[in-house]
Amino acid sequence: MEERREAMNRIIFRIFSIFLISALLLSALSGCVWNKDRAPEKRESYSAPEENFEADGRLRDVAATLGADDVLEITVFSEKNLSGVFRISPDGSIQYPLIGTVVAEGKTPAQISDEIRARLADGYLKEPHVSVFVKEFNSKKIFVFGQVQKPGTFRYEESMNIIQAITLAGGFTKTANGSSVSVTRKETAGERRFKVSVEDISKGEKQNFILQPGDIIFVPEALF
Repeated sequence: MEERREAMNRIIFRIFSIFLISALLLSALSGCVWNKDRAPEKRESYSAPEENFEADGRLRDVAATLGADDVLEITVFSEKNLSGVFRISPDGSIQYPLIGTVVAEGKTPAQISDEIRARLADGYLKEPHVSVFVKEFNSKKIFVFGQVQKPGTFRYEESMNIIQAITLAGGFTKTANGSSVSVTRKETAGERRFKVSVEDISKGEKQNFILQPGDIIFVPEALF
């Protein structure tokens, strides 16, 4: 009787082992098929145009360059007569004491500082120390229109993104289609348009869209 019971237990154990191994194999095979067939999650990305890169591949800081109507504070150490506030004229230049016209448009504050330093050192001052600080960055603008609370023109800030721009414009109206916002950008080859889902960005489902000076943002009306 005892032998019969042990034989029965061995049979049950074998059946259970076969069932367990079969279940594990089926699970593994199902996982492989599911992973193979499943499309990888895609996150929408936006790349900067080629003209925004330096020759060595570094991204050019388009916000750092100056333009007409920007206001600079230029300081020369121990030289009050050469220090002051200068507004860049419509032709992109400033008139600076002793050295005359300095082209500022398209240059960074550091480049302007280097030029003034070099020209002052050429017959005017010995080892001048020049600093250039941007008091007002008026040449860089972005534009927000359509279904926002306060459409208009806003000052561009370095590394500004589309969420910040929409916030400056007071946010969406009740009829806004936040999943189909368009951004129009002028490039050397013409205009380029991006479709951006601000709703997905705000939910963390897509990465933020980094703006560039001159971008035009349009929020369409939702179709009900």
